[in-house]
Amino acid sequence: MLGLRGLSQKDLADTVGVTPAAVNGWVNGRATPRSEKMLAIADALGVTGLDALHHRVPASAPDELKWIFRAAPADGGREGGGVAGFAFSASLDVLAREATQNSIDERLPDGPPVHSAYTLHELSGLHLRDFLDAVGWATVEEHIVSAADPAQKVGRVLRDGLELLHREERLVLLRVDDYHANGLTGPEFGDGRFARVVRRTLDSGKAGGQGGSYGLGKAALWAASRFGLVLVNSTLSTPEEGRSEHRISGRLELPWHRHEGSEYAGPAWFGVPDAERSQTARSWWGDDKTAARLYLTREEDAPGTSLLIVGAYDGSGRAEGLEGMYERLVDSLSTNFWAAMVGGRRADAKVRCSVAAYRNGTSVLPRTYIDPHEVEPARARAVQAFLDGETVEEVTDRKQVLQTEVLLELRARKDGTPAVGEGSHRAVLLIASADDQEPDPDHLTLMRSSRMVVKSKRVGELPLGHRAFQAVLLAGNATLDGTPEAAAAEQMLRASEPPDHNDWVGTEDLTATYERGARQKILEFKQGAEQKVRELLRPQQGEEEEDAGPVVLTELLRLGAPKVAGPRKIQAFPTVKSVEGDLDGTGAWDLIVTVRIPQQRKPTDALVIQPVPRFWFGSGPGAAVSWKEIIPLDRCELTPLGNLVCDPHATQVRFRAITDVTSHPVVGAMSRVSVDIRRAQEVVV
Repeated sequence: MLGLRGLSQKDLADTVGVTPAAVNGWVNGRATPRSEKMLAIADALGVTGLDALHHRVPASAPDELKWIFRAAPADGGREGGGVAGFAFSASLDVLAREATQNSIDERLPDGPPVHSAYTLHELSGLHLRDFLDAVGWATVEEHIVSAADPAQKVGRVLRDGLELLHREERLVLLRVDDYHANGLTGPEFGDGRFARVVRRTLDSGKAGGQGGSYGLGKAALWAASRFGLVLVNSTLSTPEEGRSEHRISGRLELPWHRHEGSEYAGPAWFGVPDAERSQTARSWWGDDKTAARLYLTREEDAPGTSLLIVGAYDGSGRAEGLEGMYERLVDSLSTNFWAAMVGGRRADAKVRCSVAAYRNGTSVLPRTYIDPHEVEPARARAVQAFLDGETVEEVTDRKQVLQTEVLLELRARKDGTPAVGEGSHRAVLLIASADDQEPDPDHLTLMRSSRMVVKSKRVGELPLGHRAFQAVLLAGNATLDGTPEAAAAEQMLRASEPPDHNDWVGTEDLTATYERGARQKILEFKQGAEQKVRELLRPQQGEEEEDAGPVVLTELLRLGAPKVAGPRKIQAFPTVKSVEGDLDGTGAWDLIVTVRIPQQRKPTDALVIQPVPRFWFGSGPGAAVSWKEIIPLDRCELTPLGNLVCDPHATQVRFRAITDVTSHPVVGAMSRVSVDIRRAQEVVV
């Protein structure tokens, strides 16, 4: 408090009329001032008697708030925007997925399900002008104009956002609230939830087994703002500075820019200037009126955090207008968190999700609470049966849910952590029959502790005429068995997830943490789950369903391809059979690629192929990168132009290829990689 008021202990002692030693005792908790001295202290510090009595920081008046921008580094370095934001596409799908997962991770221990509430506000007219005034838009806009360089991706987004605001004179806000969560606890600048979210980049700080491991999830919030602007209001589960309500702050994420003769690194913070750290803004303790003007009013008293995205939009272009954004959020939450919204006798639901929309304070679309059994009837029934302990080992009724297991072979960690148990984890595979109205039947859905959908894919090579189904693979701590093997599997699977947490693959984290072969065990685990589904759906010898239907229809469903003479289907183009490899010590992908070669060619025809590596990150199209080196291994040779000429008699060729790190749009650990094969326009003699 003394620092905030610019006073020393001696200054306070002189003002109150005591010795510096007495003040030192008060500051360090060795003594407590008498009531009359407490009032004198409050007067000297310019706070209320209640603030002084409870040793809490006073609430700040709106006229104390400022935007403070980080000065550019002295070495002349420049950043064209927040690096973390480039790991995600600026879509509402990604936003809802990342923000809700973070809320689940912050759920209070032994508390009710966290409520993840999404609220859209469209502002125009007086409502818009009042909000812009409250957020200090005049200063923000000046810096956005300076940073909106059309030669940069971020600059083009900023310019487009400003032009839209001026042309339509309306602004969309999206507030993401969570309740029954920890809130942004911790000190202003030290280690804690507040600093990790508001001040730091690429700092997850999460305990083992929780959702994220890259510290990238929060970047999706800033990426979903046309201006890179997010405000926060938090109710803390653990008080900080004697307070727990209305901890408010804001962060603006701009690229490097020059404004009024000064150079700025890009980031800026909205708050009270810190008396001890020059050119730094602290969060402030606000009041109900200020929170309301900033559209940060929390609708429940439970602890948690509200994050307001200013200029919210769907960068993918799939959702436009208030109604379209509302529908997109409902769809994304339903698709990704239906399992987390299911509760049973053995475990509660982890989250409740809702969406609402307003236009200038008037309800346009009422708050909708998503019902998992309505949006995913078969899958939700499967998880419900597991959580209630009502699964079966042999199905005798269509409404029953079959439970079996799939093994994940664990690998030892490089840090010397000993192997656990038998070295394998027994994941739970659930299979439920699907109704005829099921929109996407025959899928296998993967998930771990948070029960967020990691990936859902259609199972191939199924028996012809099989009954529609949905399968769910619960791995790691989602199995509820509490064994060391489950905990070890949780960590291994977590390390295998890319930044989007949308698959289990080989990652730099997996390679760096586990002994050789971890990636292969992950792939075998997924393949084993699919194969188990196929085996369970394959009818046994002599087995027939009671309700199989008319004999003629049954026979038609069992028919394969007609066994008559005819032309064979010819593979016209080279195709990739397999891609294996991992990240090397430089961050490059080192791959072994096997390519199938089309037949029915003349042996004299020289087939020249061009392998093209492609990075996949976020939810957009893959980005082509370059090779550093291509090394032929089997039945192929390198051409002068860097392509591969195939042996005319080969049915497949193999080569090794290493990507060029300088061509990577993001670091290798933040991406997946694939290889496209094209016919090269090169004559080889």
